[in-house]
Amino acid sequence: MELTNKHITVIFKALCDENRVQIVRLLQNGEKCACKLLEALQCTQPTLSHHMKILCDSGLVVGRKEGKWMYYSISADGTEEAVNVLRELTKVGISESGGCCCK
Repeated sequence: MELTNKHITVIFKALCDENRVQIVRLLQNGEKCACKLLEALQCTQPTLSHHMKILCDSGLVVGRKEGKWMYYSISADGTEEAVNVLRELTKVGISESGGCCCK
């Protein structure tokens, strides 16, 4: 998948909120039901849904429905992509022009 600026910002948006970082940390120990995430975050269901949509849209988290509950887990593919994005964005190289324009 080509890493467009839009896609990169979606990944970083998912991680720029303290509640979403907490959700990802909760999921580090494995899949969790939305009810367990609600208890841990002490937020409303609509607020949790908002956060989960952003995390799922980024690809970092995946959800599956079982009965009336959603279960969420960290996506191995999504985390690998996020690592690659950060690696690509922080890669330092020599520009074709040979450096600073002030020389």
